Amino acid sequence: MFSKKALTIAEQIAQLQKRGLEVPNTTLAIKYLSNISYYRLGEYWYVMQSDKDNHVFKPNSKFKDVIALYNFDAELRILLFEVIEKIEISLRTKLIYHLSHEINPWWFQNFELFTDSMALVKTLSNIEEELSRSKDKTIKNHFKKHKDDKRFPPAWKALEQTSFGALSKLYGNLKHTLNSKDIIAQEFGAVNHTYLPSWLQSIAQIRNYCAHHSRLWNKNLPGTVKLLSKPPNYWINDIENVPKQHEFSKLYVHLCLMKYLLNTIQPNNAFTTKLNTLFVKYPNVDENALGMKPNWQKEPLWQ
Repeated sequence: MFSKKALTIAEQIAQLQKRGLEVPNTTLAIKYLSNISYYRLGEYWYVMQSDKDNHVFKPNSKFKDVIALYNFDAELRILLFEVIEKIEISLRTKLIYHLSHEINPWWFQNFELFTDSMALVKTLSNIEEELSRSKDKTIKNHFKKHKDDKRFPPAWKALEQTSFGALSKLYGNLKHTLNSKDIIAQEFGAVNHTYLPSWLQSIAQIRNYCAHHSRLWNKNLPGTVKLLSKPPNYWINDIENVPKQHEFSKLYVHLCLMKYLLNTIQPNNAFTTKLNTLFVKYPNVDENALGMKPNWQKEPLWQ
């Protein structure tokens, strides 16, 4: 039976010090622990422990380094959220445009266009929920003006209210016979429909981590991605810097895919500069914990 009692902030600091973490400025530590929970910070000091069962810290482990890791991770999430926003808006635009022209504005609720009916039911249920919650005047006016039309609003209205996760599922679930599925992949530099779905799913998951303030640093990411053997756009020249299958749980491969997609949307983007600046700002951050490769920023992809 779980029997641990809640500790006061003073007791939390005393416990950390007893276990070997250097906390010279207790006043500052109290300030941090009053605003960031002990449990949340524990995700960052976990790797500093030599004995993880008894929570004993390695020599020279410092509270300030824990905070630096925490701040690095927070800034990384903000940066990635900004990048993913551009990818999300581009994907939404391409889905709405190409499929509304190839089929009609209500393509997303046509079960004949999708391979997995049950998955589509779930996606449409999520879209319906988002539309019902929406305070958007366009949506409210549409339902008011078209009371007798029992369909969803057309794609350019309905899909503006949907999440990146729902968009990635719609794209992945489309039948391969649809021309738009390959056209969208080609516009993103992904050649055809084979590769893009796994990229979008992984990025959507990372977006959720960012939205819910979950740790990205030193995180094992679930799922996998399919990489192009010969990408048509700038990629990685040094074979040693190409992510390997066993490294797909690290963030690096997903950063590369974000950069690859972003380069098609905004060729002169500042992603490389901003990411590199973050590592310079926090020199104590172990880049290996993210799976970063040596001189990654010098690869054509990141230029």
